[in-house]
Amino acid sequence: MTRILLLGGTTEASRMARAIADLGMDAVFSYAGRTEAPLPQPLPMRVGGFGGADGLADWLRTERISHVVDATHPFAAQMSRNAIAACAATGVALAGLERAPWAPGPGDDWHPVRDMAGAVAALPESGARVFLAIGKLHLADFAARPGNHYLLRLVDPPGELPLPDCSTVVARGPFDHAGDLALLRDHRISHVVAKNAGGSGAEAKLLAARDLGLPVILIDRPTLPPRQVFAEIPQVLSWLGR
Repeated sequence: MTRILLLGGTTEASRMARAIADLGMDAVFSYAGRTEAPLPQPLPMRVGGFGGADGLADWLRTERISHVVDATHPFAAQMSRNAIAACAATGVALAGLERAPWAPGPGDDWHPVRDMAGAVAALPESGARVFLAIGKLHLADFAARPGNHYLLRLVDPPGELPLPDCSTVVARGPFDHAGDLALLRDHRISHVVAKNAGGSGAEAKLLAARDLGLPVILIDRPTLPPRQVFAEIPQVLSWLGR
């Protein structure tokens, strides 16, 4: 009997949830719980962590899960590693639904870096106006460059922020080209820092940076252990046996 755990938090995960629900398959949608108001889903929802790989393995056994679909953000590496370990320990089938990374095109001024530390080091010491499009977990890293101004776009209203000179925009994607072009112009942005998440929902800032000739510091995806990965929802559905 097929019972699915769908690890979500991305646009692709929501589309996957709709496809699973439309087929009437038995599934649970899991959110990490990092946003205050996660989007509703057409499947039963679970919000919060599992307690690491061991906790996830226990949950998979208790809930009699047969398949895990990891459609988390490409930078949610710890959750993906936990899923790999838990599925290996329990014999549960695992597949990733993973969008392709972005690739530069004509007119792009991209500067790939390995990690957050590399992104910080790639910025000027002072005087830059940086669109810091990385979410909220690693903002403190950029306090090492306090002489720059940072524009933050966050899903939830922020509390106290670790950056001495910053402004915030509260918005939930997907974003469009015209809107991001206006955003970068209005805030006189000189640099863009982003994670190479891929997909269309957050690509607009890169297109806007191209139009304005701005340098983009693009953080590489973390490396994961080997696992089966699909790029399209129909491929996952076929793998699930439909």
